[in-house]
Amino acid sequence: MKKLLIFGLTISFLILAACGGQQETKKATNQGESGAPKIASLSIHLTNDLLALGIKPAGSVVGGGLKDFLPHAKEQLSNTKKLGIAADPDMESLLALEPDVIYVDEELAGQDLSKYKKIAKTEVFNLSDGTWRDHLKKIAKLVDKEKEADQYIKDYDQQAKEVKSLIQQKIGNGKVMAIRVTAKELRVFSMKRPMGPILFEDLGLTPVDGVKKLDSKRPFEVISQEVLPDFDADAIFVVVNQDDQAQQAFKQLEKTPIWKGLKAVKKNQVYTIADQPWLDYSALGNKMAMDEAKKMFSN
Repeated sequence: MKKLLIFGLTISFLILAACGGQQETKKATNQGESGAPKIASLSIHLTNDLLALGIKPAGSVVGGGLKDFLPHAKEQLSNTKKLGIAADPDMESLLALEPDVIYVDEELAGQDLSKYKKIAKTEVFNLSDGTWRDHLKKIAKLVDKEKEADQYIKDYDQQAKEVKSLIQQKIGNGKVMAIRVTAKELRVFSMKRPMGPILFEDLGLTPVDGVKKLDSKRPFEVISQEVLPDFDADAIFVVVNQDDQAQQAFKQLEKTPIWKGLKAVKKNQVYTIADQPWLDYSALGNKMAMDEAKKMFSN
């Protein structure tokens, strides 16, 4: 009788241990390699802030135009499930993911917050409020990575100082502007994100007077090529969309007397940069843009 009791208790302990092990395995799987909760990110910017902290979300929305993860982050998201575009997430895929928490952009989520809250705990970010540093710190607090976030920002600011010095060696105290060429439009960036802060705050470059006068609530303003000389920039950063029509539009612009007569062109101070990572405006995107700037101005 005593032997049977001991045997029964032994079996019970083994079963409990096995169940506990399964729960721990499930928990570990749910949290992923980083130890963070199973996160579904419904903003590409929040996704890239997570990556900056070494956290790979279980699921993420993709870039609207690309229908894919942004190129500078794609490799790091190899095992991340695609959840549609930010403006219209794939709810079926989100449900199937069974996330522990959902990160949403308040502006894009709008009145739909309740439907996300029914699926999992939902963290709401106002990406129009504060800087990418603020967004990174908020995420860091949620995932217990505050020291890592502080170090990331410290390293970024130090690098920005180095790059600022490199740029000044090239253009001195010259005034700067940034433009974007699309298939149909010529845009000049304002002081507002995504381009304004990295050029005029992080790198401390001096904007041309015309840029200062642009609407600070809008990221850019559409202009005609005829007014380009009015900005009188000593250096111009140019973003050209990757589609063939935009590339052709820039080639045509370069052939015009207006372009050839620009001060920046005559000084050979025109710097072509990619839309990504420069227009990402996330911790990851800004760091990669800074890396590119350092390489560009070190040559």
